[in-house]
Amino acid sequence: MELSIEKNESDKRKKKALSSEDKVFNSFNYLFFALITIICAYPFYYLIINSISNNELSALGQVRFWPTEIHFENYKEALQLKGLPLAAAVSVARTVIGTASTVLASAFLGFMFTQQKMWKRRFWYRFIIVTMYFNAGLIPMFITMKNLGLTNSFWVYILPAIVQPFNIILVKTYIESIPKSLQEAAEMDGANILQVFFKVILPNCTPILATVAIFSAVGQWNSFQDTLLYITDQSLYSLQYLLYMFINQASSLAQMVKNTAGSSLSNIASAATTQTPTSIRMTVSIIVVLPIMFIYPLFQKYFVKGIMLGAVKG
Repeated sequence: MELSIEKNESDKRKKKALSSEDKVFNSFNYLFFALITIICAYPFYYLIINSISNNELSALGQVRFWPTEIHFENYKEALQLKGLPLAAAVSVARTVIGTASTVLASAFLGFMFTQQKMWKRRFWYRFIIVTMYFNAGLIPMFITMKNLGLTNSFWVYILPAIVQPFNIILVKTYIESIPKSLQEAAEMDGANILQVFFKVILPNCTPILATVAIFSAVGQWNSFQDTLLYITDQSLYSLQYLLYMFINQASSLAQMVKNTAGSSLSNIASAATTQTPTSIRMTVSIIVVLPIMFIYPLFQKYFVKGIMLGAVKG
């Protein structure tokens, strides 16, 4: 009780001790960051209000600050797309499996590259890092995936993205900040390299692993180019690619209505005829963005700490 009273009194003294210049500076800071917050949040707000407003007014650009004639038909039509549940399952599966694989690989390789006894450690580290700056190009990559039998395969979403040099650099730098005495103590107790990794290193790498998980999950969820390049089997279409098709077809409504009657795209044409291309773009953007936005609150407390500690140490 006495401690709380003393704390309150000290806070009051600090507030009283603030000069007029400090008060002006603090007020300016609050105002500035509030403005930045509004600027960052407005594009998402704009998408939401346009996706639930009158489609004609939205297409004319007359919905700017408040929704008009609210309705949810855009979402109803978009969620009726043929193949949408399967595409959503593919995207969720690739995000979960791909993120877990990337995090584990980045953690293990980052750990191994800190081990002085690793054979040719510097050579392999530089060999991986150089791939950040050079790649073979699109056609050689496609030929490689085809020769490996990964075209029209779910694993084309997972395997090429497992080893990410940037993530390995972050993890390696973070692990170097962990006291080596922890590993030495575990080795003195008879732990082998895998036991050290899983029982000592991983539990102490939560912030940087959360950071890598965010990077990987966002990349996996938003990716659609790999579907465009390597997949022709519609059962393996990702959610983003399906909605990308939806947007493109909504932009040429008249031609679609004429040419797609009775085809597998009839649901898309039907939805497009009752909407405008603008409303479809807004709705699709919200459907794609909202799920991945829920990941950030889960890892937010680790993200800043992980990215700072994993980047500043040389």
